[in-house]
Amino acid sequence: MTEFSQTYAEATHDSQDQATRAIRKMAPIVPAQNIAGRALVSVVAIMTFLSCLTFGAVTLVRDTASVWENQISREATIQIKPLDGLDMDKALATAAAVAGQFLGVKSTRIVDREATARLLEPWLGTNLDIDKLPVPRLVIVTIDENQPPDFAALRTAITAKLPSANLDDHRTWVDRLVAMAHTTVTIGVAILALMLSATVLTVVFATRGAMAGNGHIIEVLHFVGAEASFIAREFRRQFLITGIKGAASGGLSAIVVFIVFSWWTSRNMATPQADQASALFGNFAIGSAGYLGVFLMVLIIAALTAATTHATVIAYLSDLDQRQTEG
Repeated sequence: MTEFSQTYAEATHDSQDQATRAIRKMAPIVPAQNIAGRALVSVVAIMTFLSCLTFGAVTLVRDTASVWENQISREATIQIKPLDGLDMDKALATAAAVAGQFLGVKSTRIVDREATARLLEPWLGTNLDIDKLPVPRLVIVTIDENQPPDFAALRTAITAKLPSANLDDHRTWVDRLVAMAHTTVTIGVAILALMLSATVLTVVFATRGAMAGNGHIIEVLHFVGAEASFIAREFRRQFLITGIKGAASGGLSAIVVFIVFSWWTSRNMATPQADQASALFGNFAIGSAGYLGVFLMVLIIAALTAATTHATVIAYLSDLDQRQTEG
């Protein structure tokens, strides 16, 4: 009879454990419907979308600034202004020959009439006859990045042969553009930090709202001995799922925008305006590093959602313990 009672008690205990586990599985501490589920997912998605767009813009500007800096060390330009009685073709050939004799100059290239006309199309229109206008002509000088020429000596030699010629190494205006790009990157990073901060604050309010809706359950569990880490884990898991859904939606939307915009710009690169934009900003593609950054942004926002929720719950329970002690 004793063995039967013991077996019956063990079976009853196992049944109770299974029932308790089933109840826990069916009725979590933080039911999804008690969280402003869809609204929070939408907010997280919007903040992720804006954060990814900001990150993509920062990546684009940073890469463009790097290209500008590299171009400084690769090319210089000789500009020859037309004068009465000046044989422009001969002047261009002379400038190219003088520059080509200097140590550190790899090659020279004369910008022909057609290329010059294309450069002026955005301002002067098509079918332009540059011979009828006082349009300066250009010679592109490719220089050795590791051993650049003496620009002062090169400028003096060219001016001695051609008084209307001017050597421009682009450093002044490109340095300004690069400084502007770096400022833009700094502003973009600050905006990104503000967006992440806004996301964290949104999650804090959502967590407190969920805890307020389940306050009686949380207090009962806490007072009967449930550890704060257990309660925080339940909240963290639910909000992590919410954060992943919202962040994934926002990140995917941003990737679609980047792909569509890159495709659209590539289809319109045959215009003079597109040539100018390409010279300044590249091809508007963020590259593999940009897409990897979007993926990391999704993970960061999802992790921030879970970590913020955990910290908020722990702080709430600590405050509850303090009030109970004082009372």
